Amino acid sequence: MEEKLAEQRIENSAPSEVRKSEAEPRYVLCDFRVAGMDCASCADVIRHALQRLEGVKDVKVDVVGGKVQVAYVNELLSRNDLANAIRRIGYRVEDKKVASAAFIVEGMDCADEVRQIEDKLGGIPGVTKLQFDLMRSRLVVEGSIAPSEVERVVRQLGMRVRREGEPVRQVGFWEKRGRLVTTVLSGLFLCAGGLSILAGVPRSIVVPMLAASSFAGGWFIAPRGFKAARNGALDMNFLMTIAAIGAAAIGEWGEGASAMFLFSVAQMLEVYSMDRARNAIKALMSLSPPEATVRRNGGESVVLVQDVGLEETIIIRPGQRVPLDGVVTSGVSAVNQSPITGESIPVDKQPGADVFAGSINVNGLLEVRVTKFVEDTTLARITHAVEEAQASRAPSQTFVDRFSRVYTPAVVVGAVVVAIAPPLVGFGDWGMWFTRALTMLVIACPCALVISTPVSIVSGLAAAARGGVLIKGGIHLENFGRTATIAFDKTGTLTRGQPSVVDVISFDGGATNEVLRLAASLEQGSEHPLAQAILREARNRSLPLTPIENFQSVPGRGVSARVNDQLLYLGNEKHCHEMGACTPQSEQILGSVQAQGQTAVLLFSDSRPHGIIALADEARSEAADTVRSLKQSGVHKIVMLTGDNQNTARAISKRLGVDEFKAELMPEDKVAFVRQLENDSGRVAFVGDGVNDAPALAAATVGVAMGAAGTDVALETADVALMADDLSRLPFAIQISRATTRVLRQNIFFSIAIKVVFLLLALIGWATLWMAVAADMGASLAVILNGLRLLRVKHSGKGAE
Repeated sequence: MEEKLAEQRIENSAPSEVRKSEAEPRYVLCDFRVAGMDCASCADVIRHALQRLEGVKDVKVDVVGGKVQVAYVNELLSRNDLANAIRRIGYRVEDKKVASAAFIVEGMDCADEVRQIEDKLGGIPGVTKLQFDLMRSRLVVEGSIAPSEVERVVRQLGMRVRREGEPVRQVGFWEKRGRLVTTVLSGLFLCAGGLSILAGVPRSIVVPMLAASSFAGGWFIAPRGFKAARNGALDMNFLMTIAAIGAAAIGEWGEGASAMFLFSVAQMLEVYSMDRARNAIKALMSLSPPEATVRRNGGESVVLVQDVGLEETIIIRPGQRVPLDGVVTSGVSAVNQSPITGESIPVDKQPGADVFAGSINVNGLLEVRVTKFVEDTTLARITHAVEEAQASRAPSQTFVDRFSRVYTPAVVVGAVVVAIAPPLVGFGDWGMWFTRALTMLVIACPCALVISTPVSIVSGLAAAARGGVLIKGGIHLENFGRTATIAFDKTGTLTRGQPSVVDVISFDGGATNEVLRLAASLEQGSEHPLAQAILREARNRSLPLTPIENFQSVPGRGVSARVNDQLLYLGNEKHCHEMGACTPQSEQILGSVQAQGQTAVLLFSDSRPHGIIALADEARSEAADTVRSLKQSGVHKIVMLTGDNQNTARAISKRLGVDEFKAELMPEDKVAFVRQLENDSGRVAFVGDGVNDAPALAAATVGVAMGAAGTDVALETADVALMADDLSRLPFAIQISRATTRVLRQNIFFSIAIKVVFLLLALIGWATLWMAVAADMGASLAVILNGLRLLRVKHSGKGAE
């Protein structure tokens, strides 16, 4: 079974092979993108450098496209050998297939650790790219460096590291609880020292207690700090250690012990708070069960989901979660698919219906044919997209990183100047300014500022995903929150995308049901969308159809047939005119129907009309409320774009309350209009179905696709995907984006304000070491908790609550 699954999973991911006979070597083709090629001589230089290598069969250079293709013997050369040969002659290789490895770095909780790893690994030859995911403690290294070398470098920095996918190493009591033990001991010694001072105990007894407090509090902090310093990084651990040692040197044992204890407490609380944010993503991953019941060899077997192949049949009993995406082949049940689409009401499933991994079978037994492997299910794709999104950098996060890189060195330099300059010119004594400089060192690390953005973004993304909205990156989260103009495609987005009967008019003074029954009888067997709408309405009214004779179809006009020995026609206005059957009354009613943006189908005989059936692509039931909610949430302009005629567009836009409409547009016209809106209004979101509207989705600042749960294309192309085919998710998506943007601004402003205030207080001598540590700890916890508030935002059916 494993061999069959392995064969099913094979894709064209490996380099393609140029097949030879058994006697000849097999050549592998690989492609590189090379920057800096400008002329034919560049191509000759690269071709010559590569052809000199033993094992290279052929080299093709595309100067215009900046591409190089090489056929080579895989046993003699590697991709890295070829890439390095190109680099040696002065060209930059942008190799998309470069080797990469992912690692989990325990203890990578803030920007200090990221900067240390970046500075250390970034300077090693062969490393082409580093990607950091602070929320998952994940590091991705691209390049020719060996994974063991990455692990060695990271361990030198005092952090534990393992390859992603490797089993978690069992840790002992000290590794798991050591920080808690040392923090408690530090607190106990600090309390004992403080009480001893109040009791008048001699200093010779008090100082060892406070020293023990500093020593216990710094047990994990000082080693990390000195390792960072040896590697040229001034992280918060080092700055705190220097501050505590400096305080002891000038006799301020209580200040140093208080600062070290508070900082140890702060680190414990920060790790706990960060774990809460990380669990928001892990919760998505745990929705799918690890095992599935499969029908094999006439019986049932319980196997791991990764061992289930395509086209196999799985059995899902009431109360169980669906393990894999598939199509129902047997059984009827209600399925709660809120984990995927956010829909609160279970959806009825019967043979032929799609089901998604992670959803819950409510009340019936279902047999499902598997259509996707576990790694390709909609839930897996959502989780992967959220993970990638929260690892991507939002604009505010980029600003914070730039600010922190300048801020810390500047404050450290300022602290040195404060310690030396004033006493040199006779302004105060050395001890006073040295103490103030130590306080500035504590303020030098922007922990609260750096952690404020990823916590807020991951909380916003997770809350949106739980509400059935997939936002694929911090940049889209921020842009969507700042969008004031939204353009909608009409068909399939604001409307259902299929015509339905909205009115039936009889000219004979008889029942309208008779007009509909005769029209449906004429349309028996037709696949035309208008015919299907008429037949569907007749079925809904339980109208019996009459057999027909001599059926004829007139392309572009309509149909005719004998019904009960009477020749009847069903067609458009042009067909009625050509048959001479229209009357002033029918013309008047036709004009009224068309003015409302509806399509008119006439039932008539040779001499006169018998009735009109009005059809329209009806607006979604939630469309008008959605437009209203968007305006209430601050969207200034809502535009509808459609390829339909002016009358239809005008009627729909008036009914829904949109501000503007553009009709009779081709797909390229929609793209041009979206770009015009961006020029006029700034950020623009375009809402479409994710397939037919791909060009406009790509052109907009934020592309939003609807009903993406069953559409792979929408999940790939859209910036924001509404998993359910439900427009009411859109105001929720806007509100969660705006709430996240608001929290980001609050956190950034608060973090910077705290630093500025305490820098000023330190300079004038009003801030002590323990006050600075308490402020830094409080600011870090405040921004984390403020970011975690976003996890409480839920979809209420009208927006967010």
